[in-house]
Amino acid sequence: MQCRLPLGSFIVMMMMTITPVISTYAGDGALTPELVSQIQDSFEMDAQSRAVYNAITNNDVNELALNHDLLRQHNELFSHKIKAIGITNQKSSGRCWLFAGLNLMRPIVIEKHKLNGFEFSQNYLAFWDKMEKANCFLEHMIEFRDRDPLDREMEILLRDPISDGGWWEYVVALVNKYGVVPKEVMPETNSSEKTDMMNNLIGRKLRADAVKIREMAGNGCTVDTLRAEKQMMLAEVYRMLVLNLGEPPAEFQWRYEEKDSTLAALKSYTPKSFFDEFVNINLEEYVSIFNDPAKELGKHYQISLSRNIYDGRDIDYVTVESSMLKDIAAKSVLADEPVWFACDVGKDQDSKHGIMAMSIYDYGSIYGINMDMTKAQRSLYRESTPNHAMVFVGVDIKDDKPVKWQVENSWGSERGASGYWTLYDSWFDNHVYEIIVKKQFVSKDILKSYDQPAIVVPPWDPMFEMMR
Repeated sequence: MQCRLPLGSFIVMMMMTITPVISTYAGDGALTPELVSQIQDSFEMDAQSRAVYNAITNNDVNELALNHDLLRQHNELFSHKIKAIGITNQKSSGRCWLFAGLNLMRPIVIEKHKLNGFEFSQNYLAFWDKMEKANCFLEHMIEFRDRDPLDREMEILLRDPISDGGWWEYVVALVNKYGVVPKEVMPETNSSEKTDMMNNLIGRKLRADAVKIREMAGNGCTVDTLRAEKQMMLAEVYRMLVLNLGEPPAEFQWRYEEKDSTLAALKSYTPKSFFDEFVNINLEEYVSIFNDPAKELGKHYQISLSRNIYDGRDIDYVTVESSMLKDIAAKSVLADEPVWFACDVGKDQDSKHGIMAMSIYDYGSIYGINMDMTKAQRSLYRESTPNHAMVFVGVDIKDDKPVKWQVENSWGSERGASGYWTLYDSWFDNHVYEIIVKKQFVSKDILKSYDQPAIVVPPWDPMFEMMR
């Protein structure tokens, strides 16, 4: 049995034992033996410090730092919830943006067609996302054939040629080009649920292709010749994807059961006709609104090299205050329209209880340190970036303001509160960066900002890099 001391005891102990008195420093900045000795002398492993040491080295720090006062005040009550059925699971993959995008459409489809449940095939669109990213990578290798491999843009491209990551704009581009299919038409495979090995092998193959393209270009081959070679390279990528994910259907037959157990007639669809007939959502009506305090508010930004489809467009967005982001999101949820959002899920969230709240963990008291930073500072110094996408499906309104949100995640029903999280208002301010909503919920002034010439930012911008 492991002994766990109350958090309050840690606070007292650490305040008693921290005595960082260092009289001199190394003029050249080196960690000299003298400086090491002074640092060591500034720490005393007394009885209180040893108790803390024993607790931390024998326990999960998150368990020790968990704020039980906050847990006692927590509830999962919401003044408005969108009807949603079933929780999806991206498993060991980085497809959150795709799951969230399809989850945004799912309750609309379930309600429209009076279904007992429904799930899109994430594997189908992930297949075409990989193909498009492979083509995009090879085209950039042709375009940048004269660049030094250590060029910063080249380094970004070579780092991860066929990553799982993405944004809402990727969902729109893929659906518009390839349509959608039900999950049972192209179900998950081991490689779709656990993508590391597939990505590594296809990435290795694409980097070898990049070497070949540059060697051919160095030998005087024309762009037309390089693109002819690229076509054969893409055929090899397609074969690898089929062997890992299955072959995407060009046409399929499907029927569904309504809530009253009535069976719809069996029909033939193409993926695009299925979207047009069964889903019929205008994805062009959605816009991207950001809160990025490291950039000037009210401006239109575009991230270079951010597209997943070569003949598509790079990601763009308009920046607003966090309070405005919340007001827009609340209007959408109250109108039964789910909201796709991007956030830093690695901060201040407890997967066991399904809570996203500031101070859910009190690390500072355990270690006796101050780690406070503003949202802008966390972004600029790479402490925080958008790294996960989910969907708002509920909101709790008090005095006309949202106090907490119900979040549909894509980590399965075993995590959180049966797959849902409660996201508190202060967490929204600190860790939510982007929402995707219909234009009808956005003011005309914000929409006009999209008419401004876009300020182009590089692909290593903190708002983009972690979602690649």
